[in-house]
Amino acid sequence: MNLQNELGKRRSLMVVKIVDFGVYLGTKDEKVLLPKKEVPAGIEVGDPIEVFLYKDSSDRIIATTRIPKLMMGEVKVLEVADTARIGAFLDWGLEKDLLLPFREQTAKVSKKDKVLVALYVDKSGRLCATMKVYDKLRTDAPYEKDAEVKGRIYEISDNFGAFVAVDDKYSALIPKREAYGNLKVGMEVECRVTKVHEDGKLDLSVRKKAFEQMDDDAVMILGYVEKNGGSIPFTDKSDPEKIKETFGISKNAFKRAVGRLFKEHKIQIKENGIELAKK
Repeated sequence: MNLQNELGKRRSLMVVKIVDFGVYLGTKDEKVLLPKKEVPAGIEVGDPIEVFLYKDSSDRIIATTRIPKLMMGEVKVLEVADTARIGAFLDWGLEKDLLLPFREQTAKVSKKDKVLVALYVDKSGRLCATMKVYDKLRTDAPYEKDAEVKGRIYEISDNFGAFVAVDDKYSALIPKREAYGNLKVGMEVECRVTKVHEDGKLDLSVRKKAFEQMDDDAVMILGYVEKNGGSIPFTDKSDPEKIKETFGISKNAFKRAVGRLFKEHKIQIKENGIELAKK
């Protein structure tokens, strides 16, 4: 067994030697120290012990009977304990905090932030964390189209949209066309499943179905008109990007909501904009 290959994992190892400062586990040729304070009472040579393998502050492989908050192959939310010149340090339940290098951050993080991460072994053989968890997420989500789900944004792409880990473990995407509002890495979002791909990945929308969303959009637009003196310079000919920038919705959604407000006699549609209906 190559102990370096077992970093970040929990393994059952045999006691091969007992010393004053602990016990050595593994084989005669390759062994790792379990410090004395963690050695179970009455242990003898040949007994197995379940341990987690990582590196101490001197970069030596060491064993612990404690179970950390994150192990190899898992994706978990950890809190930033501190930041430094080389990156951020995460609290994962062991004496030595876990390094999240700058190059593995999908957005800048600060102390007390909660970040979704996975473990990896860097080029120097140390355990580190990464926020780039796309290929670590599961694709067997139990959700179907139109299901309401909760997730955490872990990366944002100008080309594709916002990547989301549903339930902090399932692979999903809010496509660019659906990425309305001020979406940020680390944000928790409530979404609707719009598509389940053949590979199991999910497409999401932060908006409800059109007929359900219309009421919310109409209320929002009416409030905007009222806050702006009773009139706004927007019509169905307005630039779609300007509408999205101002209201956070598509031009089609804007037109549907304005149409409802007009039918309910709450607004008047003028050549150059919208006004509150006269009472």
